[in-house]
Amino acid sequence: MNLTDQARLVAGGSATATMERLSLVLWRERELLSELHYRLEVEQLVLASGRSRWLAHATRDIDALLGTIRETEVLRAVAADDAASVAGMSANPSLAALAEAAGDPWTTILTEHREAFVTLTAEIATLADSNKHLISAGYRSARETLLSLGESVDGYAADGTATADGSRNRLVDRSL
Repeated sequence: MNLTDQARLVAGGSATATMERLSLVLWRERELLSELHYRLEVEQLVLASGRSRWLAHATRDIDALLGTIRETEVLRAVAADDAASVAGMSANPSLAALAEAAGDPWTTILTEHREAFVTLTAEIATLADSNKHLISAGYRSARETLLSLGESVDGYAADGTATADGSRNRLVDRSL
């Protein structure tokens, strides 16, 4: 019997308690990622509606939630290291490797957590990318509108900045 097996026998229920702690942290992280998904959808609705008044609030909510997610990631790393130690693995294991080494029922539970994380992060990445494009389009539209008040927008330079020709005359209806 090696030292790891002896530690497991001495610890008794501590291996189960360690895996339960890890699972609880993973559940919390999944809840936070679901909340992030929701808040990104809210931000997208605000962007799509054109009601930029609430955009700062939506962004602030997302930033606060990201801080909480970062804190939970630290807790997850500690719990995963503890679980890896109990399983006789080196520190900083992947969730897939930990699931493989954990044994039943933890293999199934950790695999389900991993699959949920993969799905959630893919959805969040897609939504965040979509929001980024909406924000960029809104910024370009506002910039072009402001430029059109004083100068014409002829096109865009290679670096993406608008080019304007200030020599053209504009007729502006100031009654609007």
